[in-house]
Amino acid sequence: QVQLVESGGGLVQAGGSLRLSCAASGIFDSINNMGWYRQAPGKQREMVATITSGGSTNYADSVKGRFTISRDNTKNTVYLQMNILKPEDTASYYCKDIVSRGRHEFQYWGQGTQVTVSS
Repeated sequence: QVQLVESGGGLVQAGGSLRLSCAASGIFDSINNMGWYRQAPGKQREMVATITSGGSTNYADSVKGRFTISRDNTKNTVYLQMNILKPEDTASYYCKDIVSRGRHEFQYWGQGTQVTVSS
């Protein structure tokens, strides 16, 4: 009932930048928390950054000062600006939205977008 479409991944050299986008569509009353997660081969999925409906943000220590999460509520879209990329940032990046529909909350994931940082 809710689809998340990610874009913006790719191959970049160390020190470069990328901007990820994740647009939500479907049936919901509002989007509460939005976030980005990543999973490297052989590793567990980990939180990268989250943002609440009020704009409060939270970052993994490994990306603080380099990544910025933001959202555009008019477009139901969350962004992740990634600067000073490092090879260890290489992973599949997934967005997650928590939406409200009636009295309930539902969690949805995007399909993932690959980010590869070469040294």
